[in-house]
Amino acid sequence: MTMPVKRLFPIALVVGAAVALSACATFQRGPVGNAAVPQPSKAVDLNRYAGLWYELGRYENGFERDCEGVTARYTVRDDGIVEILNTCRRDSVTGPSKSSSGKAKVVEGSENAKLKVSFFGPFYVGDYWVLDRADDYSWSIVGEPSGRYLWLLTRTAQPSDETRETIMNRARDLGYDLSLIRATQH
Repeated sequence: MTMPVKRLFPIALVVGAAVALSACATFQRGPVGNAAVPQPSKAVDLNRYAGLWYELGRYENGFERDCEGVTARYTVRDDGIVEILNTCRRDSVTGPSKSSSGKAKVVEGSENAKLKVSFFGPFYVGDYWVLDRADDYSWSIVGEPSGRYLWLLTRTAQPSDETRETIMNRARDLGYDLSLIRATQH
């Protein structure tokens, strides 16, 4: 029995879109700053992780090019999905604001330290790994398996020198090339 072409077209369109989005998500740019990304070191309490984070530094990437004053706000919904609101200021800390919304779901068996993220509808294709964090959730180091992306996050826009040093030392201990980190201005 054959299916009419009109009925196959929507299916082919959805499958094609999924393949294209997956291809875009896996198309990596930039240098590998860590060829052996470790597994996350601690479980994450999503309710304690939720809230506002300031980006201390990152590996440069296309979707944050020319961004300063970068923040991320995470909100845990009743169904366990994490809502994401990323905001940056273009070109300077006083530049125009740009935001993007997304969502994340926990990877089963990861103790909430690994999430799959989506900024494109129903497709959870990005990886978000909380590689390490302070016991009091005052800082966090976030990466993903390719070693091309890294984010250093704090709860304050201007953390102490001691906190900065702790985060940088820990990122180095995790195998990251610190020379690739771009400091974020706030």
